[in-house]
Amino acid sequence: MKVIGITGNIASGKSTVARMFEALGARIIDADEIARIVVEPGAPAWEEIVSEFGRDVLEPDGAINRKRLADIVFGDEAKRKRLNDITHPRIGERISELLREYKKEGAPVVMVEATLIVERGGLKSLIDWLIVVTADEETQIERLIRDKGFTREEALSRLRAQMPAREKMMHGDYIIDNSGSLEDTRAGVKAVSEAIGL
Repeated sequence: MKVIGITGNIASGKSTVARMFEALGARIIDADEIARIVVEPGAPAWEEIVSEFGRDVLEPDGAINRKRLADIVFGDEAKRKRLNDITHPRIGERISELLREYKKEGAPVVMVEATLIVERGGLKSLIDWLIVVTADEETQIERLIRDKGFTREEALSRLRAQMPAREKMMHGDYIIDNSGSLEDTRAGVKAVSEAIGL
């Protein structure tokens, strides 16, 4: 079984690229989806987050307000690290479990879509190759304003809090530029899929 990472900064289009690979037959593990599950009310990560950041980050029903929590941690390196220390080991455990399940099923190619594959070494050890999805900064800002309702300042703050795309690209085995049209991105995906034997 080939295990391939898909990474890229916020609003680069990782999910769009992952869906294109899924349409070609790859199985996809979405770290963001797992991140939502591990912080559900009552889960150990939920309890640690409430203990660390207070009940102000909760919705009335007890669910974590992800935007409110993000607003707290994106401006503070120490708080962001603390949140990552709470959630990432649990996300990594679940990804490892899913990889074992897919291997038993005989899946030929599994892709792990996650933002921090390069920054957090644990996931990198699970993958054979890494695809880095990029988009130019102005495109990312436009997407964050359009899709997330961010102000330009909020969008820039999120982008500045992440590893520079140029640096992240240095770790990639394959690069897919998602700044242009969907057709351009699809052509990039097709080229990579042929290179990896999907």
